[in-house]
This record gives sequence, C-alpha cells and structure tokens, in this order.
Amino acid sequence: MSFADYENYEELKKDKDAYKEYYLSVYRHSLAHVMAKAVMEIFGKENTQIAIGPEVADGAYYDFMLPRNITAEDFPVIENKMREILKRREDWSVKEVTKDEAREIFKDQKYKLELIRDLPEDARITIYYTGDDYVDLCRGPHILNSQELMNAAFQIKSVSGSYWRGDEKNDQLQRVYLYIFPNKDDLKAHLAFIKEALERDHKKIGPEQELFMFDETAPGMPYWLPRGFKMYNAILEFWRKLHEKHGYQEILCPVINHRRLWETSGHWGHYKENMFLVTNAEVDEESGEEKINTDVEYAMKPMNCPNAINVYKNGLHSYKELPIRYSETQVIHRREKSGELNGLFRVQMFHQDDDHTFLTEDQIEDEIGDIMDIAKFIYETFGLTYAAELSTRPDDFMGAPELWDAAEASLKRILDKKYGEGNYEINEGDGAFYGPKIDLKMKDCIGREWQMGTIQLDFQLPLNFDLKYVAPDGSLKRPVMIHRAIFGSFERFIGILIENFKGSFPFWMSPVQVGIVPIREQHNEYASEVLEVLRDAGVRAEVNLAEDNMKNKIKHFKQLKFPYVLVVGDQEAENKTVSVNIRGNKQLHGIALAKFAEVAAKLNKTYQLELPETEEEFK
Repeated sequence: MSFADYENYEELKKDKDAYKEYYLSVYRHSLAHVMAKAVMEIFGKENTQIAIGPEVADGAYYDFMLPRNITAEDFPVIENKMREILKRREDWSVKEVTKDEAREIFKDQKYKLELIRDLPEDARITIYYTGDDYVDLCRGPHILNSQELMNAAFQIKSVSGSYWRGDEKNDQLQRVYLYIFPNKDDLKAHLAFIKEALERDHKKIGPEQELFMFDETAPGMPYWLPRGFKMYNAILEFWRKLHEKHGYQEILCPVINHRRLWETSGHWGHYKENMFLVTNAEVDEESGEEKINTDVEYAMKPMNCPNAINVYKNGLHSYKELPIRYSETQVIHRREKSGELNGLFRVQMFHQDDDHTFLTEDQIEDEIGDIMDIAKFIYETFGLTYAAELSTRPDDFMGAPELWDAAEASLKRILDKKYGEGNYEINEGDGAFYGPKIDLKMKDCIGREWQMGTIQLDFQLPLNFDLKYVAPDGSLKRPVMIHRAIFGSFERFIGILIENFKGSFPFWMSPVQVGIVPIREQHNEYASEVLEVLRDAGVRAEVNLAEDNMKNKIKHFKQLKFPYVLVVGDQEAENKTVSVNIRGNKQLHGIALAKFAEVAAKLNKTYQLELPETEEEFK
C-alpha cells in the first residue's frame, strides 16, 4: 500500500484535514527511510546498523549504530545526501516475505534480525525498497516514487542517545531527528515556533531569575529559591482567598502512611510502582551488621485522598454539614523514570492544589458546576483559555460497573448543561482507576495545550472506607466523593506560567515587584524609606545600596524582569517622589511615592494582568 494507491485517494483529497494528516504521516515515515539510506551511503553499509524510524508529531527520527558519533557538522552532509537521493526519482516497492526470507535479507542487520525473531509465526512481514540498493523492514504505507517528496521541507533537528527498545541494558544508539513539513513556509513557521518556545523555556528562565534549582541528590525534586518562593506564596495566597470564599477548609496530613491505608484505597494494587516505599535498617543482634528490612510497611503519599478520608472519618457527619470540602496543598511524592523528568513539568516531589469533597448524590451537579466556575475564574485571572474533556472507565478500573455507569452519566449531564451536548471531548478509557473524571486542558499564549485541572467523581473509595453520614430520617447513608485540582500541581503550573509570560510576570505574582536604586550613596536613606513605605503597603520590593554604578543596578533589576525599577535622587528625596522605569523601558518622573504605593497595593488586590504605565494612572 502506498500514498498514491490509497483506496479512497480521490475522496481523501477532498477532505483537506484528513489529506494533510495522512500526507504528513506517510511522507514523514518515507523521509525517515530516505535519511537511513543517506546515512548508510555516507558511513557505508558495512559500518551502519539501522534500527527503527517512525514518524513523530513534527517529523521523524531514525536510530543507528555507527562507527562514530554524528555531530552538527554532519547535519548538512546528511541533508544534502537526502536531497541527492530524492533527485534520483527512485521507485519504491513493497514485497511480502516469509520469516526465513526476511532473516536472509537482513542477515547483516542485528536489530532487524531481533525484530524479525520476535514477530509471531503467522505475522504478515513486508519489506520496502527505495531504489534497488536500500531495503527496510516496515509495515508501511509509503510513497511510490521519491519525486513525491521533492516539495517536502525537512531539516535535521538534533541527534541524541537512545537505548535499543528503550532498555538501558541494551545497546546505546544514535537517534537522529528530522523536522518534516509539506513546504518551506510550514517548516519556517515551525522553526520560529521552536525558537520562541526555547526562549520561553522555564528551565532556562527559572535559574536566570533565581526562582528554583535542582540538585543531583534529589532528582526531580525542585528547590524553591527565595525569589521563586515569593511567587509561589503569592499564587498560593490567591488560591487560598478564593477557596475560602467558596467554603473550603484547609487541612494538613502526614507525608508517610502505613501500607494498610494504601491497600484499602487501592493505590497499593494499582499505583505501587509509582510510590516511594519506606524500608527500615535493622541491626542483627549476633553479628552487629545492619540489614534492610524488605517487609515494607510504610509508603510516602503519592496522593492526598486517603488522608482526607481519615479526616472525614474523625467524626460522624450530618447531611446538614455536606458538602464538606477538605483542601490540602502539601507535598506529595511520585516515582518517575529518570528519563521522563522534565524541569518543573515532570517531577517526583510537588504540591498539588488538592481538594476532596464529601457530598450527597443530589449535590453533585451544583458542586461540580461551582468547581468549574472556580476553574474559569482562576484560568482567566492568568489570561488562559481552557476546554473540558471527559475521561471514562479504564481497563484496570476498581469497583462495580454500575457505579461507573452512574458516575459517567452524572458527569455527562454536567458537561451537557455547562457546554452543550457534544461540545466537549470524550477520552475513552482514560479515567482514574476509582472513577471517571473531567480534565481541564488550557492553551497558553503561543497555542500550546496543557493538561491541568481535573475533577474526578468517586463512588468507590467511600465504599472501600465505609464512609457514612446521617440522613434526614436518621439513617446512615454513604456520601459521594469528588477529587479535584485546578492547577494540577503548583510546580507544573508555575512552569507553564514562566513560559507563558516569558518571565515577565503580571505585577501581583512577580517574585519581586519593585527594585529601588539610589543615584548616589547620599540617597540611600531615602531609598530605604521608599522600601519601608512599599513593604508597609504589602509590595514585594528590594533596594540595592551597594557601592556600584547606578546603571549597573538598574540593569540587574531589569534582567530579572522586575515590573518597576524606582530611581531616587535629590529631587525625589526632597519632593517625596520616585522616577519609575517600567518594564519595557518606558519612564515616568515625579510620581508621588504615596500614590505609587497605593497603585501597587491595588494591583495586588485586583490581579490585573497589564502594568499601569501612564502618568494618569499614577495620579
């Protein structure tokens, strides 16, 4: 099968989106073969072992074992060889072969032989020829002739190490990535997007602005530095004030619990591989040697729900108390593979803006509606848009199917009411093991989509823990439980905000909001007075009284992207004013200190995204 002989080719071309998707899939995969052929011609067949080369979201890659490392200097050589191959306008052909025939064809290719060995005996095995001198083991489909790729735009993105079949015990290969797009304009636009994304990379901006750091002794566990922790706390305070208005109660629970808790909740059976288990060292009385007790009894919490349940069970509750909303923002730990860690986006220690609400079935729709109103307010405060997605029962679900059916039906009714029937995505089989969920996906300022908030309806854990409340007739009934988070985790959300704002944060959440620079040493006293006035107004400010050039001090504060840098000298001290350098290089002079402090304090209360930057706004 090939792109040109696709059975509904003429119909496919009428659907531009489907055509483009199929076009990209087939062309990207085909260009991966062209790259493999180019590498083989450059390094020699006898020196090149080829592994796999699938298409990916913005191109393709191919894994190789080569006699030396590929460097950036090789990129244009490989690209030019690929263009040379395309100009040959070679035919592509597919052939179905037996296992024995495949083994003979690839007798000098160890990775292909291993793939062939692991295929089922009745598997359909196909090979694709590019011209007469390159053959690859592949399911296809591919093009018919290399001339179909002549207009495609491609560029080598990078080369990195990869383990054969993703197993660190296997050979380490070289993975060469290609950007591939239908034309030069699309490739150019994508490269511009990548450049912008790299400039926004929170792993670069965070250390530059002294927000957070990592250390090899605690992989995937961020250290919040003083400036970063100020921003963290500003966001937490915003979150707390909002939830206080909506009737949430904050609790604080243990970080380590006995395995009995996790067995009852189901985490021990469904999530144990992602938990940090606690083992004890014991001293042998006879030998005096220290030995590890492998009988694990405790684990660090990967989630907050079982502890919230323990708090609920601390007393008997009446229906009049429901809903009861227990929120917790303390640390949790989840084990991840080292290769999956990614700055603040994928960590092993984080703080979740978690809540567990206990309520009656007839309160579900109003409660989730209120949660979604909270989410809308939070995301809009940060200038972010979002969409909802319903995730349904997974294969490893826990509990009775009828409870799942009831929970999914409830969430569908809520989404239908909120957005209209069919105006949200359904992600089949991606629910949590204890219940279906609504996921909130948001877009940042350059169009990237992020999975953030989640609202999970749970009939199962209240059953596992035998939760009760006193109904109006005096009987004991079982509550329903809602798990929900809006940020998902503070760490990941802040990482997204760093990239979204490119380090130029709105005033209210900036780590330090105002920098103060005295022109000369004799102005230090007034600069310190300005600092005191601003701090009394609840403004986060720093003053630089060091013996250094004024321009250097201003430059330093600007590099850290403080919203405002105030410069004070004789005139300012005499008139109780400040000269204001606004982020972006605009300047104002003669602004009354008291008025500046008043405007700054108001910004902290209104969560405004834009900075005031005119004299009228400071009058």
